[in-house]
Amino acid sequence: MLIRINPENPPERLLRRVVQVLTAGGIIAYPTDTCYGIGCDLFNKKAIEKIYQFKKRPLTKPFSFICADLKHISEYAKVSNFAYKTMRRLLPGPYTFILEGSRLVPKIMLTRRKTAGLRVPDNAICLGLVKLLGHPIISTSASREDGSVMSDPYDIAEYYKPPLDLVIDGGVIAPAPSSVISLIGDVPEIIREGKGEVSDFI
Repeated sequence: MLIRINPENPPERLLRRVVQVLTAGGIIAYPTDTCYGIGCDLFNKKAIEKIYQFKKRPLTKPFSFICADLKHISEYAKVSNFAYKTMRRLLPGPYTFILEGSRLVPKIMLTRRKTAGLRVPDNAICLGLVKLLGHPIISTSASREDGSVMSDPYDIAEYYKPPLDLVIDGGVIAPAPSSVISLIGDVPEIIREGKGEVSDFI
């Protein structure tokens, strides 16, 4: 199922249709500010396990997940004053921040060090979904088996049918990975340089 949603001003009635799919345990493809992501409800373990399987990803490499805003992040991670000020300056935007997860985060989404990757993308569709759902959705890139990331929602729908239950058409997105910054402690560490500017951390 493919549904067209205006990326600039997504209608709430269409977002609610997608949220119904997520609530029912469905897996979706959705636009972010870096690429199309594949995800599900953070608290649906069966759906998360299914994504691990078809992405052929080891359980030792947890997916990141999307929060609605900084307040939302503080529910799912331990945020120092330094981390808060850093994220407030850069979010929403093309960054994944590594933080120590809170007790709310399912174990399957944590590393051995109990850390998690959290995002607040600059995209009205995925942020609208998280707000209506009430909690985060997991995020992994819509990529082929060879690792190439797909930019066209129609290609994604064709490639992933099944296991996807729904694909949001938010337009073609030229894929560019997020910059990954660890904010464990008060000395930031650049894990991956991507679309987000990292010069402040060097």
